Amino acid sequence: MRVMAFDYGTKRIGIAVTDPMQIIATALTTVHPDEVWKFLEDYFNNEQVETFVVGKPLQMDGTDSESAIHVLGFVRRLKKTYPTITVVEVDERFTSKMASAVIAQSGKKKNKRQEKGIVDTISAALILQTYMETKAY
Repeated sequence: MRVMAFDYGTKRIGIAVTDPMQIIATALTTVHPDEVWKFLEDYFNNEQVETFVVGKPLQMDGTDSESAIHVLGFVRRLKKTYPTITVVEVDERFTSKMASAVIAQSGKKKNKRQEKGIVDTISAALILQTYMETKAY
């Protein structure tokens, strides 16, 4: 079964998934928050997910950032809608900056590097990678 990660934002949600053996994290897509539930319903028609990983927005001192309240609401709905899937929160500090650096190193043209959707999907993949690296096997 796969692990799916979310970089939640009020305008876009970046989504990444692992392969079924949970070895590789791959950026999947970006969806509008209003469309995420339909996206998940469609995704589950073909794939199984055992864990959701959600980026937790924190300030430098480790306290919740202003956007944490939105993420909390998303996490609550995930748990209510999919009670059999574990939900884990992972510190997402610096993922957007790291995603921008990854995109810049990829050789993409400047206008592509500045597309927020690409940054969000790469951020979700970085959140997922962080989870995979810290997960105890």
